[in-house]
Amino acid sequence: MTAKSKSHEFIRWFDEIDMKDISLVGGKTASLGELTQNLAGKGIRVPSGFGVTAQAYRCFLDENNLVDIIRHQLQGLDANDTSALQQAGQIVRQKFLNAEIPANIQSEILEAYDELAHKRAKQTRPSSDLPQSVSVAVRSSATAEDLPDASFAGQQDSFLNVNGHGELLDACKRCFASLFNDRAISYRQSRDFDHLNVALSLCIQQMVRSDLASSGVMFTIDTESGFKDAVLINASWGLGESIVQGSVNPDEFVLFKPTLLEGKQPILQRHMGSKETKLIYDTDGARMTRTVKVSGTDRRRLCISDDEALQLARWACVIEEHYSQVHKKPTPMDIEWGKDGETGELYILQARPETVKSRLQSDANQLTVYRLQEKGKELIRGRAVGEKVATGTVRVISTVEKLEELREGEILVTDRTDPDWEPFMKKASAVITNRGGRTCHAAIVSRELGLPAVVGTERATSTLKEGETVTLSCAEGEVGRVYEGALAYQKEQIDISSLQVRPKTKIMLNLANPEAAFRLSMIPNDGIGLARVEFIINHMIKVHPMALVHFDRVQNTETRQVIEELTRGHSDKESYFVDSLAEGVGTLAAAFYPKDVIVRMSDFKSNEYANLVGGTEFEPQEENPMIGFRGASRYDHKRYREGFALECRAMKKVRDTMGLTNLKLMIPFCRTLNEGKRVLDAMAKNGLKRGENGLEVYVMCEIPSNVILAEEFAKIFDGFSIGSNDLTQLVLGVDRDSELLADIFDERNEAVKSMISQVIDKAKKAGSKIGICGQAPSDYPEFAHFLVDKGIDSISLNPDSLIKTTLSIGKQEAK
Repeated sequence: MTAKSKSHEFIRWFDEIDMKDISLVGGKTASLGELTQNLAGKGIRVPSGFGVTAQAYRCFLDENNLVDIIRHQLQGLDANDTSALQQAGQIVRQKFLNAEIPANIQSEILEAYDELAHKRAKQTRPSSDLPQSVSVAVRSSATAEDLPDASFAGQQDSFLNVNGHGELLDACKRCFASLFNDRAISYRQSRDFDHLNVALSLCIQQMVRSDLASSGVMFTIDTESGFKDAVLINASWGLGESIVQGSVNPDEFVLFKPTLLEGKQPILQRHMGSKETKLIYDTDGARMTRTVKVSGTDRRRLCISDDEALQLARWACVIEEHYSQVHKKPTPMDIEWGKDGETGELYILQARPETVKSRLQSDANQLTVYRLQEKGKELIRGRAVGEKVATGTVRVISTVEKLEELREGEILVTDRTDPDWEPFMKKASAVITNRGGRTCHAAIVSRELGLPAVVGTERATSTLKEGETVTLSCAEGEVGRVYEGALAYQKEQIDISSLQVRPKTKIMLNLANPEAAFRLSMIPNDGIGLARVEFIINHMIKVHPMALVHFDRVQNTETRQVIEELTRGHSDKESYFVDSLAEGVGTLAAAFYPKDVIVRMSDFKSNEYANLVGGTEFEPQEENPMIGFRGASRYDHKRYREGFALECRAMKKVRDTMGLTNLKLMIPFCRTLNEGKRVLDAMAKNGLKRGENGLEVYVMCEIPSNVILAEEFAKIFDGFSIGSNDLTQLVLGVDRDSELLADIFDERNEAVKSMISQVIDKAKKAGSKIGICGQAPSDYPEFAHFLVDKGIDSISLNPDSLIKTTLSIGKQEAK
């Protein structure tokens, strides 16, 4: 008879429990049971294991007379008195370590462990009848852990690569003691949880050999903006504790749930982390695990493939859907995963409700926006955690012992944090670390405490000086920046409830930065009326596309080295451009899906193209680039035809591979009808045929010829978007970059308004869509009212003027 078939009082196998058993085995173990029982049939693999019940923990307390010790040490404790907290916690933990696990509990644990070893041996060594041991993870599973409105996860200790009876029992006892880590005590005190009402179960789970491959964490929500349709995956070499602890800067993937579930491959972002070290089994030493350096080759490549990222994301969606049904409400999930280096298979190691962003979403009508009001010298950058701005004095902390030096309101700067730091982190106004990604300990605790943080800067402790004043900004997208000095910033609380009723005129956004897309999509809107790819090319790609197509023609040695470094990790240099542009545009399209996202193909002037890496060797020198070789005239010209083909490949990837068919394309500065036809032919040759798979192609109306021949342009394009900046320049004959003529440049000039009136009338008559994406409606409310009176279909605005203009137009239409 096997151990599993015997009756047992103190252990439960995963396939015997589910989420109704939290009081018995705690949140972590109950969740693994829930996954095993309900989702194995859907292909989700969970390593075998069992839980040691909370009853065993209470028996351990009773048999060793620990209840009175806990009460005596913690009753009336001020959790903000870090010295008293540390002293009390140390006393309680030592009493636990000096105690003995009762014999009957030991017996059940060891019998279940032997059964697990036997099962493992049958899978891997069928001829062996006497397995000596199996490597397991021993994790804590608190009975109040992972509830949707509380986050006890990560507060207690875990032990990996535990082998044999002696190591197992020692790890169990250390897990029991870790219920009284300083952070766990502080957390319960601050939230009025009775220490004796929280019991600890143990989760004993067969190890996945991710020490030979990779592992990580994923969330089914964007952890900073709360965007609900994203899956965020962090991945690094070796065991996953490196990511949780913040020991490494991991790889990061972002995927889009709606089209993923339709069978598409919407990988919106790939960021390669530095992954300097990894945690592996310590096979030769006395420790269970050890940290080693990652080879240069592995550091310079992503540690999971696209197919593996897609598989993990699909599993994440299945898990989220199941737990949402269990909790009877949308339940974003926080999931740990591992890849077995022996079998190549992926496994889910833990799954629990995400407890920070999902809780903050409760008041959907309030939006808090932080904006820097001035620029300063950038000192360092990393991954942004949160969306706030903070100023303060730097306090560099190298060890936990020096945390006592941290003063209220200072900015904590350190290599990384761990659970013991949480009571002290409450004092900080912000956190900056050298290491870690968006799912590391420092990031998670900062979110819980409402602190902005910049993690993974790599050099914060060596760059920032003790006592200097800095400004930390997480309000500029995914990249967090630290600036010199105290910069002025604005905090605005916006009530968006009145924006839920939409005006008849579509109010859209002008947007260029993909990093801001998830956050800005939360403001009520009707999509993106102008997405500028120049921002993505300039800030994310940085290289002239023709320098990638014809790398052999790049002569400058330094330029070649820069291009080689930027394109590292890609199959070829052209794919670097295509993938990077597709990810940027895909993020914009996903953020506003299924609303229209109108992306303008590149409209750099020749002097601006020349400023890209390698650009000078491919651009002409022009006297007046503003009306020179730009826009549509480039696309089928021999100087840029191959560069335009790369742009088309990227847009096709967004629409076909990612499934984001809400992406519409727009052609800028199209001077003649023949030019427009040639561009459409070039697009069709590159897989973007107007009308196919619902593809719409618009044209910018920014040249007088576009107005004069609007009826003809309407026959070859699906709509117009008025570019009031260039149209004003060309109607009035004013260089819009000239300071001397700045007082003449005015979109409200009657000649300009007459041209706009004409093209709106002509578009309406032709049955074409027409909107505006120029600056004027953002700057002048009366100009927006003029457009509404003329019956324009849509107005695209800068984000900072979207709300006030929407309200103004709504009032105008109501009259």
